[in-house]
Amino acid sequence: MRVSRLFGKTLRDDPSEAELASHRLMLRAGMIYQVSSGIYSYMPLAWRSLRKVEQIIREEMNAVGGQEVRMPAMQPQDIWDDSGRADIMGPLLFRLNDRRERPMVLAPTHEELLTNMVKANVNSYRDLPLIVYQIQTKFRDEPRPRGGLIRVREFDMKDAYSFDATEEGLDNSYQAMIQAYNNIFRRCGLDVVMVEADSGAIGGKDSNEFIMLADAGEDTIIICPKSHYYANAEKALFRKPGQAPEELLDLEEVHTPGIKTIQALAEFLSVPTSKTLKAVFYSADGEIVFAVIRGDLEVNEVKLNNALGGVADLRLATPDEVKAKGLVAGSASPIGLEGIRIIADDSINMGSNFVVGANRPDYHLRNSNHPRDFKADVIADIALAEDGFGCPECGEPLTTRRGIEVGHVFKLGTRYSDLAGANFPDQNDVQQPIIMGCYGIGVGRLFAAAVEQNHDDKGMILPTPIAPYDVSLIGLNIENPEIAEAAEALYDQLQQAGVEVLYDDRSESPGVKFNDADLLGLPVRLVVSPRNLKQNVIEMKRRSEAEAFTLSPNEVVARVKEMLAQ
Repeated sequence: MRVSRLFGKTLRDDPSEAELASHRLMLRAGMIYQVSSGIYSYMPLAWRSLRKVEQIIREEMNAVGGQEVRMPAMQPQDIWDDSGRADIMGPLLFRLNDRRERPMVLAPTHEELLTNMVKANVNSYRDLPLIVYQIQTKFRDEPRPRGGLIRVREFDMKDAYSFDATEEGLDNSYQAMIQAYNNIFRRCGLDVVMVEADSGAIGGKDSNEFIMLADAGEDTIIICPKSHYYANAEKALFRKPGQAPEELLDLEEVHTPGIKTIQALAEFLSVPTSKTLKAVFYSADGEIVFAVIRGDLEVNEVKLNNALGGVADLRLATPDEVKAKGLVAGSASPIGLEGIRIIADDSINMGSNFVVGANRPDYHLRNSNHPRDFKADVIADIALAEDGFGCPECGEPLTTRRGIEVGHVFKLGTRYSDLAGANFPDQNDVQQPIIMGCYGIGVGRLFAAAVEQNHDDKGMILPTPIAPYDVSLIGLNIENPEIAEAAEALYDQLQQAGVEVLYDDRSESPGVKFNDADLLGLPVRLVVSPRNLKQNVIEMKRRSEAEAFTLSPNEVVARVKEMLAQ
């Protein structure tokens, strides 16, 4: 491809709206065009790279026995109503009516539909195991699209699904898919870690994410350097510090004028925050719930949602909602409350004689104990893991890192097959539910993550397998017929050898051409210039290296192929 004919122009300055390096560089390189918030067109350079990512994914999916299908993006809403996920997905789900006023959705994923397809086509245990996948457009009405292709509302995703007859079969499919994912990320030039994760709206019993560690990431990852424990903060466990046993003391009211926060309360009464219980009020699908947790810990809203059984809309309650329930912000307590669901962290049983609110302004109670003084409707781990807390496996201090999720795998079990009645007769002709797994990779996000991990202050440094072209060929002083002829000859020679070349044949200054080559970040740069032509050499440089070198024109093709193979 000649740069003079390439659809898409580079920008000299950084776009003001770009937060992440990948977003900034792809906009500057003319790879993407923003249509609306979270909606992008892929320009030719990006589309070539995305097709290469897709091909790598296809090869690895096929290698583990996957069969590719294509399912529609638009689906009847009733199959989502039947699974309950129309409510669980809430405002993330794009909804519309067709001309017959039948409710439809633009699918964010395809568990329900594919389960029905498998139900119609699996007639025996002999039809299992089965792995089916597709690469297709998904839609999610994200409240805060960000970072270019990192979080968008319309995106291409590879979603794969395994169907097995036994739990052991699911384990085998799951491990095979993990290996396939590791191969995909390695081939795309990504260094990732696999972490324990929450299943979210997909559901299922086990879940792992593949995370590219990056300061610009939106996920918080909890890590133990010693035991190599990795978990998303939404899921992470930790050892909660216990307290020495004490004799249970009688409740005692104490005047706490103007005290509204846990820290202020602890200082006023000269007690550690771990000797207090914190009250946090939430609206769960419109119901006000009372979360109770030890004062030295914070509520993890994902864990809280799981403890509630999964709600579509969980948020902090407003002051007006709290007041309408008769709750006293800053002095609230589960003691004596009626008509409000109480969800408590298990830390309330890791200690005794806690300080709690007295349910009236400016007063608290000393020596509160569970279950003597109050009873929770649900007791679960709803605490957020943080830096310095003890590793659940070895007790060493945990650390936190930021990261970008580039893949997610789930053990769904029989959740969707039970709902759809997707069964099979086993060897004894007894009907059994099909056991499922689900495996997703966002194609655009994967490419953006590769840019995020492979760039410098000049531009992208694209890994060879996913670069839109292999070589950036630059002709300097192209108006000179000798230069033009030599550059054209090298361009033809490389293409005939199967090398993908982006030839900068524009009448631009050397600075502009070199800057654009660095910005686009193709693996190899070749330069034909008057000085090199006099010496009968071609300048060659890896994008990832600082120094260029020269070689004779006869050596160029072989050396380029050698570099690309490495």
